[in-house]
Amino acid sequence: MTETQERRVVGLVAGSHVVNHAYLVALAPVIGLVADDFGVSIAAVGLAIGVQGGVVTLLQLPFGYLSDARSRTLVLAISLGFGAAGIVATALAPSYPWLLASQALLGVGIAGHHPAHYPLLATASSETNRGRAYSLHALGGSLGFAVSYTIAAGVGALGLGWRWTVAGIAVFGAAFALVALPVARGFPERIRKPAAEDRPSSRPTLAGIRRGASELLSSSGLLGLTLLSFLTSAAAWCIRTYAPQLLTAGYGLAPGTANLLVSAMLVVGAGTILVGGALTDRVGPGTVALGGYAALAGLATLLASGSLPLALVVLILPLSGTISVSRPARSTLADRLSERADLGKNFAVVTVGISLGGAVAPPAFGALIELAGVRVTFGVVAVLGLLSIGLTRWLLGRVDGSARRPQTAPSD
Repeated sequence: MTETQERRVVGLVAGSHVVNHAYLVALAPVIGLVADDFGVSIAAVGLAIGVQGGVVTLLQLPFGYLSDARSRTLVLAISLGFGAAGIVATALAPSYPWLLASQALLGVGIAGHHPAHYPLLATASSETNRGRAYSLHALGGSLGFAVSYTIAAGVGALGLGWRWTVAGIAVFGAAFALVALPVARGFPERIRKPAAEDRPSSRPTLAGIRRGASELLSSSGLLGLTLLSFLTSAAAWCIRTYAPQLLTAGYGLAPGTANLLVSAMLVVGAGTILVGGALTDRVGPGTVALGGYAALAGLATLLASGSLPLALVVLILPLSGTISVSRPARSTLADRLSERADLGKNFAVVTVGISLGGAVAPPAFGALIELAGVRVTFGVVAVLGLLSIGLTRWLLGRVDGSARRPQTAPSD
């Protein structure tokens, strides 16, 4: 790979991540409008989003197998194609049952992005640049969340309905797909497809599927990384969702001021992804991950105490950045725990942990806030940070200590 080819692969994958995350939260900015239009509750629209998430979770391993056994760019094409079809169907949905079906179709499109993205990045990027490649990928995902809210704000300012917001997201995604798919077909074959010796020699059988599942479950390092992904995803969702409540109920800030601080926090978090990638390449993913989770535990504890002087509440700004800075490090750990032939499946398993964190955390922490208060809830976030430290230290031993170095040892 030349440097130009490497940049092209990383740029396309990061752009695909922008589109997929824009699809992921397409209904979130307009959830109340959608509920009013169909005459259902907000919880019912949340169920539609949950259907999408369920499909994403169920299809991770099948797409991971297809990526490892046949073609990474085929999975990418399926993801972009079904995603475009699903988002268009959502914009045109004439009824609530149609909305459920369109979100399921959209879930098929969203499901393929991680199983395709990570093997493409790992194959195309050099070892010394891999942390930065993963950080650009993560940054793309963060920007994707912002795209949907930006389009919704613009459409709202024009006085148009929610369907125009979803249609705008659809136009954005379809335009990217029209550019990206021809570019992806031009990648070298060794990037597009797994090496011949890494492909299965026969079609999958039920016995083979059971054996493969057993091998995945017997990989303690991979399962530990999946659990780490779940813990950090749950913490991130709690911070994004309930930080305004912490600032208003715990520190007496006005809602507008609290939302402004949280918006700034998310911007800071997006920027720290790039910092995390650079640090991962310089000092190694183990050190970056441990530092990020230690900072998460410390900041969450301070903010949960409710005793900080008001001037120090700006500590909320780096809070989500403590997780963001460690995301490239976590991806690099997954890379070093994987054989080259299993990258798609292994990253798919890790993504299951991320998806479950997003499904479980918002309702669980919301119930905890009602039961025990927002300070206790952020105290639990601090505990999640401590658990992540312990789990990361255990994971470091699974890669023969190489995770503490910026480059993998030749034997890895």
